[in-house]
Amino acid sequence: SIGSDHGGLELKNSLVKSLEAAGFEVSDKGCFTKDSVDYPDYAKTVCADVVSGAVDFGVSVCTTGIGMSIAANKIRGIRAALCLYLDSAEFSRRHNNANVCCLGAKYLTEASALEIVEKFAATDFDGGRHERRVAKFTEFENA
Repeated sequence: SIGSDHGGLELKNSLVKSLEAAGFEVSDKGCFTKDSVDYPDYAKTVCADVVSGAVDFGVSVCTTGIGMSIAANKIRGIRAALCLYLDSAEFSRRHNNANVCCLGAKYLTEASALEIVEKFAATDFDGGRHERRVAKFTEFENA
């Protein structure tokens, strides 16, 4: 599941095409025009797909990725990570069991964004000592 606000629209559209070409099944949740929209609405829609289990992971794009990551992390069951580097995509999955990859269109090229999402998708949670830590911040949802 992928979504963006107007600031992330062009990068999102590029990612949809590239991911589909790479064999991913993509559910594009919008936005679909350059008209100003509110990023939390699109973060919520992508995250609903993730929480329901309809998709394996989500991708949310805005200008910096910060707003999307904040909005997404307000939703129970979501572990969204701002991924501006390949390394952050890998370790957000390996150590934090992230399930939403947030991207900043201002900082990423189409090629680097695709590489980050592909790394995010291909990386599994390490478990082990990280399970204890993930369980702790998951408990925060019930506080």
